[in-house]
Amino acid sequence: MSNDKDIESRRRFLKVAAGTTAAAVVMGGLPRFARAADLPALGPDDPTAKALDYVEDTTKSTNPKHKAGDDCANCQFYSGGPTGRGPCQLFPGKSVNAKGWCVSHTPKKA
Repeated sequence: MSNDKDIESRRRFLKVAAGTTAAAVVMGGLPRFARAADLPALGPDDPTAKALDYVEDTTKSTNPKHKAGDDCANCQFYSGGPTGRGPCQLFPGKSVNAKGWCVSHTPKKA
């Protein structure tokens, strides 16, 4: 009999938890994931951008570590699309140009 009470208690808990989650989603109570359009653009005066030698246009990099074909769009830290702007793990809260580059560029694994 105790086992039946435990099962009913779990069911009740799961129903309440599911209802609460659904209500929170409808009301916008769960945190949103930032979209690139919501993020401010990384500026050239940003201290982290300077430290990592970030450039908006990969073709304008004068850093000796830069290799032809490297850009943010093919870096493992970038999670945006192949064009436009997107978020980068190295610059939290900012968007970077898909055609930009920084010294921490690490090619995406195939």
